[in-house]
Amino acid sequence: MTSSDALPSGDRSSVREPEANGCRVSPREITDRPRTHGDMLTAISDGMVALLKEFYGRGPTRTKSYFEDDLVVCVLRGGFSRVEETLLEGGRGPAVIQQRMEFQELMRGRFETVIEQATGRRVIGFMSGNQQHPDMMCEVFILAPSDLVDGDEIAASAPLSSRPPARP
Repeated sequence: MTSSDALPSGDRSSVREPEANGCRVSPREITDRPRTHGDMLTAISDGMVALLKEFYGRGPTRTKSYFEDDLVVCVLRGGFSRVEETLLEGGRGPAVIQQRMEFQELMRGRFETVIEQATGRRVIGFMSGNQQHPDMMCEVFILAPSDLVDGDEIAASAPLSSRPPARP
């Protein structure tokens, strides 16, 4: 589903109690989270762009987010720093991709917080990918509850309170 699609049948954006959907968020976060599917997609895209802009010095120029069932995908375009552009022009593309992968793993907690605040659901999986031509980054999140992961596996993951806060 894309940000331009109509809301799916059934209201998936209604506020649910944390125990009902497997997440651990405060009542304030549930109340403040976006109310419609489109609002969630906008919050995801805006939050990811803001984080990348803050930590890279410039952010992606285009982004598109998808949210369906237990899956969130955010695809981002542009945003290479001047240093990265110079490395790419000099044939050092693999070094740029490796550096971005390392950065994205360090940012994992912040990325997950953006998704959790937008959806009101706990992130239980995160995968990241990059490519140069055309330049794209892809962030993939799996949310609880998921029929792909047993409950005892979810309980073993880090609590939300141990993650660094997302910045607006």
